[in-house]
Amino acid sequence: MHILMLSDVYFPRVNGVSTSIQTFAGAFLAYGHSLTLIAPDYPTTYESAFEVIRIPARTLPLDPEDRLMSLSAIKKLVPELQARTFDIVHIQTPFVAHYAGLFLGKALGLKIVVSYHTYFEAYFEKYLPWVPKMLLRAVARNYSRKQCNQVDSVISPSQQMLARLREYGVTRPADVIPTGLPSEHFALSSCPDFRRRHQVPDDAFLLLYVGRVAHEKNIDFLIDMFGVLKDELPEAILMIVGEGPALGGLLRRVAHLKLEDRVRFAGYLERKFELLACYQSSDVFVFASETETQGLVLLEAMASGLPVVSTASMGSCDVLIDGKGCLVSPPDEAEFARRVLLLRRDKDLAKRLSKNGVDYAQGWSADAKARQMLDFYQNVIEGSEC
Repeated sequence: MHILMLSDVYFPRVNGVSTSIQTFAGAFLAYGHSLTLIAPDYPTTYESAFEVIRIPARTLPLDPEDRLMSLSAIKKLVPELQARTFDIVHIQTPFVAHYAGLFLGKALGLKIVVSYHTYFEAYFEKYLPWVPKMLLRAVARNYSRKQCNQVDSVISPSQQMLARLREYGVTRPADVIPTGLPSEHFALSSCPDFRRRHQVPDDAFLLLYVGRVAHEKNIDFLIDMFGVLKDELPEAILMIVGEGPALGGLLRRVAHLKLEDRVRFAGYLERKFELLACYQSSDVFVFASETETQGLVLLEAMASGLPVVSTASMGSCDVLIDGKGCLVSPPDEAEFARRVLLLRRDKDLAKRLSKNGVDYAQGWSADAKARQMLDFYQNVIEGSEC
């Protein structure tokens, strides 16, 4: 099978969509299938194991991380693509990639599927707080409903997100297919140099967040929670790994709480080795995002043997089972801090969560999810109901 995929983001731009594409692509290739991705061009290059057609793109005034592809440049690819054989079009993102995917699907006579990665209803509220919430919700729901009903079938990364799409009025056939974990996430090893490289004392209790440093990730909650925790756990350090537009505001919040020596911003860490070393060198993973359609980093942490403390909202509800690699907290800073303290003081509990978290994450392997996706593609191509 040859999949034609379109996305408004891909590496070197780091986010969950880029990770999902790379994970599925790796498994597809291992099964003998082919993938061609149409994605924006970036100033820095990124080597990929599969074909990536880079499209000229311009930066966005309010979001310098992302780039807007040229739709006309994509349309000019039609003669080249028509000379080749593709089996299905898979749209990953809802901007230029969506409308380009609709155009190419029609031009090539192919079925079209879309992955719904972004919970716009909550996302818009974080970035446009001055706009009435009711108006934002109406716009987000209408936008999502219209786009999903334009394609042949829809892929949701979680049951919670699919239920929300049905509430919006999405009527197209759909299935839940989360992103899986590549096998390297289960290769546990000792990484004694990581703490030294990042100036974290050996006896520090290291709390870790990994993800975009963005408003919708609710990192300010984690910083406030750490403010509650710091006096009872003076050896604790909070490390925030990732990049994004909320960094300036979070730095100011840390300074306001006088936590500069206790909260570390590590920036982007190379995924294959350095990020795995980070997971394996930490003591607890903390997470409080309210907008996840899946929450893949929760599984990455568990697969690395790292106990998790997290709130459960939207897609993360599909991942989190209290006592299986994690402690689930209500969205309250004091309650969250109490669970972190419990893991520090109860080493047997921490060990149990570490072990059963690894076992639990094994059920989310990339190979299994890729097989599910390939079966989904085949059903859509054949016209079977998903």
